[in-house]
Amino acid sequence: MEKISRLRDLTLGRILDETVAKHPDSDAIVYVDRNYRLTYRQFQHAVDEMAKGLMALGVQKGEKVAIWATNIPHWVTLQFATAKIGAVLLTVNTNYKSAELEYLLGQSETENLFLIDGYQDTDYINTMYELVPELKTMERGRLVSSRFPHLRRVCFIGPEKHRGMYSITEIKALCVMVTEEEYRERQQSLSPHDIVNMQYTSGTTGFPKGVMLTHHNIGNNGYFIGENQHFSAKDRVCLPVPLFHCFGCVLGVLAAVNHGAALVILEKFDPLMVMTSVEKERCTALYGVPTMFIALLDHPLFARFDFSSLRTGIMAGSNCPVKVMEQVIEKMNMTDITICYGLTEASPVITYTRIGDDFRLRVETVGRALPHLEVKIIAPDSGVTLPPGSQGEVCCRGYNIMKGYYNNEKATRETITEDGWLRSGDLGIMDEEGNLSITGRYKDMIIRGGENIYPREIEEFLYRMDGIKDIQVAAVPSKKYGEEVGAFIVRRENAGIEASDVVDFCRGKIARYKVPKYVHFVTGYPMTASGKIQKYKLSQMAEEIWPDRI
Repeated sequence: MEKISRLRDLTLGRILDETVAKHPDSDAIVYVDRNYRLTYRQFQHAVDEMAKGLMALGVQKGEKVAIWATNIPHWVTLQFATAKIGAVLLTVNTNYKSAELEYLLGQSETENLFLIDGYQDTDYINTMYELVPELKTMERGRLVSSRFPHLRRVCFIGPEKHRGMYSITEIKALCVMVTEEEYRERQQSLSPHDIVNMQYTSGTTGFPKGVMLTHHNIGNNGYFIGENQHFSAKDRVCLPVPLFHCFGCVLGVLAAVNHGAALVILEKFDPLMVMTSVEKERCTALYGVPTMFIALLDHPLFARFDFSSLRTGIMAGSNCPVKVMEQVIEKMNMTDITICYGLTEASPVITYTRIGDDFRLRVETVGRALPHLEVKIIAPDSGVTLPPGSQGEVCCRGYNIMKGYYNNEKATRETITEDGWLRSGDLGIMDEEGNLSITGRYKDMIIRGGENIYPREIEEFLYRMDGIKDIQVAAVPSKKYGEEVGAFIVRRENAGIEASDVVDFCRGKIARYKVPKYVHFVTGYPMTASGKIQKYKLSQMAEEIWPDRI
């Protein structure tokens, strides 16, 4: 029988302080590539220093503090510093360009922005000067932007000075201007049910929406995620996934901090640095999307690294191929690896496999509901609750459901029912024991001449074919049938398979209407930065590849 803990009615600041009191000298934050290491006591000091600096700048309770940065050390510090003063951390996708940042800053009515110098081919500093030219002429702290009337402060996460921006060094130095009493009063004015985090949905369809999450939402979700992996202060979690997404800042950071575990963070995903970090720090847990684990397993130096310290971790973001799961357990020692399912609007985890679940459950399902959550399957059109074994839309209700979408009541009403059920938009089947299998996005379903086709089924079948490293199945528009099946395949190195081989492999083994009509070989897939594959972009790609056939 699963032992279920009570919900915790704490702010994120209180959660951190309680962990520091229990484990002051345990490692909290570690970066292997820069020899950066803070104990929980040292991390708490860094958080308090940053929080007081923000107060001295004039950041008020309820203000948004956006962070546009990779997984740098100050990221997690800002996560807790904003929480301690009642500000709302707004996480910005590192892959955003100017138009996407403009949309986010405007729609969210952000007052404060923290940023690094840039990422990949995007110069963040110049992007801000283009969007907010007033930065170059106006006094810091007195910014008035014609394009973003709510924006008050821009801060550079580094010691260098940029016109119109505060440096992180200056902000930390300002902490002496705020007394302990003022700081304590601010913290005492907070409620666990205040909004503490805003994340913009990945944009797999339509314009991103700002998801408002509370301390209670993500603090408890992080706690039960850690409980489910049997975390304690002895655990060390290797975290190469983006912090701006729930996978990083909730499944990673809050699961670890709730249990006093160490976070071994990577600024960005690099297979060699992941393996180095796991070996050097003797990590017990590793997080990643399936493509990350595939990259590790296929790395030419994989066999040289020691994974014996690993025990658990999370593979999430997209469906886990059976072969990949087998290799992760056998070759990486992750006997207790877990699979979870959720969405940002649910803080994010809804269902989770349990340590001890058999292999079948870990590859065929995404587990059962986390404690204190309800999950049901409904008919998407009628809303009627369906019995076990029926396919329909996954819905969830509980402490984890978002407050709503920022400045978008219509979308909130469409997503959360009057009696509190969150409609996920995902299709799934739940068995008699409550184990959930995700069969695809409602909008990803292929409808060919009236036949419903679920991409996951075809993907799992084709994973058995030699020469296929990865596969995604998506709808290809068809004048005759409305939609046809398209298979977008990443070949294994030196594999000489052709489109005809794929069709031949399917023929006679799956229904004729499910056999891919179109096969295209790719080197990778269009993804959100959180690792979710954008199937609608594959459908758009199909129109460019086969314009005469559609």
